[in-house]
Amino acid sequence: MARDKTQAAPANGGGSSATNGAGAAGAGKKDIPKTYRPHEAAERWYRHWVERGYFTPKGDGSKPPFTIVIPPPNVTGNLHLGHALNNTLQDILIRFKRMQGYDALWLPGMDHAGIATQTRVEAKLAEEGLTRHDLGREAFLERVWSWKEHFADVIRKQWASLGLSLDYSRERFTLDEGLSRAVREVFVRLYEKGLIYRGEYIIHWDPVARTALSDIEVEYREVEGKLYHLRYPLKDESGWIEIATTRPETMFGDVAVAVHPDDERYRELVGKTVVLPVIGREIPIIADAYVDPTFGTGAVKVTPAHDPNDFEIGLRHDLPRIVVMDESGRMNENAGPYAGLDRFECRRRLAEDLAAAGVLVKAERHVHNVGHSQRTGAVVEPYLSTQWFVRMKPLAERAIAQAHADDRLLADRDRVAPAAEDDGGTGGSAAGNAGAFAPGAPTHGRSGSGENVPVRFVPERFKKIYLNWIENVRDWVISRQLWWGHRIPAWHCDDCGGITVDRKTPPRCVHCGSERIRQDEDVLDTWFSSALWPFSTLGWPEETDDFRRFYPTDVLVTGHDIIFFWVARMIFTALEFTGNNPFRTVLIHGLVRDAEGRKMSKSLGNGVDPMEMIEKYGADALRFMLSTGFAPGQDLRFREDRMEAARNFANKVWNASRFVLLNVDDAVFDAEGIVEAAHRAGTLKMTERWILSRLAATIEAVTERLERFEIGEAGRLVYDFIWDEYCDWFIEFSKEDLYGADPTARRQALGVLLYVLERALKLLHPYMPFVTEEIYHLLPAAPEGRPESLVIADWPRPAAHHRDPEAEEVIGEVRELIRGVRNIRQEVGVAPGKTVALHIAADPEAIERFSAHRPYIARLAQADVTVAPRERGEAPETVYALGGVTRHAEYRLPLRDLVDVEKELERLKKEWARWDGEVERVRKKLADPDFVEKAPPAVVEAEREKERDYLERREKVRERLELFTRMLNDEHKAQSREKRG
Repeated sequence: MARDKTQAAPANGGGSSATNGAGAAGAGKKDIPKTYRPHEAAERWYRHWVERGYFTPKGDGSKPPFTIVIPPPNVTGNLHLGHALNNTLQDILIRFKRMQGYDALWLPGMDHAGIATQTRVEAKLAEEGLTRHDLGREAFLERVWSWKEHFADVIRKQWASLGLSLDYSRERFTLDEGLSRAVREVFVRLYEKGLIYRGEYIIHWDPVARTALSDIEVEYREVEGKLYHLRYPLKDESGWIEIATTRPETMFGDVAVAVHPDDERYRELVGKTVVLPVIGREIPIIADAYVDPTFGTGAVKVTPAHDPNDFEIGLRHDLPRIVVMDESGRMNENAGPYAGLDRFECRRRLAEDLAAAGVLVKAERHVHNVGHSQRTGAVVEPYLSTQWFVRMKPLAERAIAQAHADDRLLADRDRVAPAAEDDGGTGGSAAGNAGAFAPGAPTHGRSGSGENVPVRFVPERFKKIYLNWIENVRDWVISRQLWWGHRIPAWHCDDCGGITVDRKTPPRCVHCGSERIRQDEDVLDTWFSSALWPFSTLGWPEETDDFRRFYPTDVLVTGHDIIFFWVARMIFTALEFTGNNPFRTVLIHGLVRDAEGRKMSKSLGNGVDPMEMIEKYGADALRFMLSTGFAPGQDLRFREDRMEAARNFANKVWNASRFVLLNVDDAVFDAEGIVEAAHRAGTLKMTERWILSRLAATIEAVTERLERFEIGEAGRLVYDFIWDEYCDWFIEFSKEDLYGADPTARRQALGVLLYVLERALKLLHPYMPFVTEEIYHLLPAAPEGRPESLVIADWPRPAAHHRDPEAEEVIGEVRELIRGVRNIRQEVGVAPGKTVALHIAADPEAIERFSAHRPYIARLAQADVTVAPRERGEAPETVYALGGVTRHAEYRLPLRDLVDVEKELERLKKEWARWDGEVERVRKKLADPDFVEKAPPAVVEAEREKERDYLERREKVRERLELFTRMLNDEHKAQSREKRG
């Protein structure tokens, strides 16, 4: 079954090879397009990154390792939005750590997905009128391998479209030769320790896929069915006993009727015999403490071959087991006249016949949880079958003990964390910055270092969910009645019946020496091989260089829905076979839901194809939208307007960068030298000091949040800094010098602009790799050179000497004042090009700050500015004005200078009437008892929210009406006085 893994990197379009080194083109003004073209940039730079080998770690021990293994997607089709979120979060982390100086490995791979893939391929065969049995096992597997190759190529192209920095040279597949060897090794070792066994037991059976399922492959859904009350006659004809069941079709497998030993109603009947209707089999009435006297009639039919609890009753009472269905869910010969019928059709007909015979007393409505196959959706049938199992208790006990030891170790490390932070600071290099990713700095040799790696769940509440499952786990059924998968390495002897388990195909039976042996037909549960993913992908069971260097891994990013399926199994298998946890941190994310909070599904038609979003908005936009909407453990709602906003942000970054670069005439520009020289000389302007201080603070905050896995919050901080502080404010501040007559001031302004831009691009790069790389290569060359790609550039460190509380306070207040004036202009409807009068009354100690920044205020607020000490009081002409207060000043805009008061009054009267009408309408609706009592609570609350909003809007209009009316009246009085005078 195993084949060699594919290591070819994806060919993402036909983009040309990129230039060597950022700024190599000299940032000529004519070389910068007016608009950013995301698809061209993505094709060009991804090919460049892969060809240059940036995603492949050196592995030479010169840097500390950092490892993520990708949760392998199934080779069943295209990736969905959940994959896009999961992969984007990993890529942000791996790019961040690579830039911090770690030897970062993100190992890609795919899962063969046994049931899911085989089901898809069989469906395709059915379209041709064929079944897998028509082809035979080998020919069928060739079909599946072709399917795998096709979709593996599709997945690689989608990874490339997302910009994932995966090391394709290490790509793995759960059925490749190396992983197959690991699977056989694990199976044999567990078998030799008595932890894998073969036995007959009630398992979950999928009659569509015709295979066994593990407990966690079954989804329980609330279903409205019926509870059938049947009367089984006593053999001695003295009466009957009434039982209740939801599955009357299984009565043909009944071998007893059970009652509780303390149930007085049936005490005299225990030991008697009843006659099974339809087929006449005599079965005993037994007493068993499992029976719930309060459910139904207090008497239950016992069907050991079709119910797990009945199976246990059968063991206690030595009852026979009668299977009444075949593997497809059809009734077999034990069902008598109903043989050959589908189980549900049998239920319907049998109920009719039993009612006609007087056996069925009643069938009452009954809502209960019914198991469905996660893969096919079929109703799961409890089914007696011989299967292979993993004995879970010893493995679970070790995992539980390790989890408690992890808690103690993490608590100890958290207590000393502040001291460790003081040593390294917050910022860029791997040497002093292990952070939350690896409590205690990662060692250069992982698996051989003897280091005990505790697992931290983020958020922590998921640790309890993991523990609750592992503490209550049952034996794991690992055999599947499929052809696609790891065939069980066990051989059955036709002569002695013995079983030989071996890593390789044995020549003969180990028990009797016969050569007449045949391999078990079943394959292993897909999760069996997936459980080995963190260490088998690195070369285990061999002590490879990769295994020694990169194991245990650092972070697993996964959804909360597969903690049981995958996370728990990886932990207990890793502990058993490597003696260590498989990862340091488990970062949990939620589901991507639609805008209304519904789960995306084909039936609802609300699914979103991430590739369509990339085609429409660009990969950077999709990555940024998903990542900034992320909060650990929480579901995320997808809204296309947020995609538009993310694309607008990418365009904003492009346009702002283009503006700065078009002002640079030099092919080589020493931005850092200019900034540091100006800082030492004390010639930096207050606005320049402010943006450098904000940059240092942002670098520190973003780094800290990424270390804590607050990826969404870190992205929002980058967004706020670039869009608001750099683009909307500092670039505008800088225009005074860029367009001024002082060449020294112009050069210094450009130096600060470029210095901040380069570091902002680095902060944004993990989130938006393509637009940032495109801009990075347009930067003028630095005298000392710079890395040829942001992928391998250093993560910025906060310059402590640039922190400047005074500048942040001064410019913060100036910005607050300008924002206030802009808001007033917008509220009143002042024409965009109109200059208004602005009076600033400042505290004596703040006069200088407002006077010095008067040109900025005048231009950015479009105002004719006067600044005066606050103690002079108000000028008469500013009595009727709109304004506000900052920490050190008051500002006023005279109304007459803003609007035509008479026209504004007319407009306000109409607006008041509008909102008054809306208030009346919504209140009338909320006063209707039928609406309030019958409408969904969310709809009623939405109407109440409207009422609050309308009232607030009406009140604001009323206040403005009063002000304008009072002003107009006073003006009329003044005019009258002038006429009389």
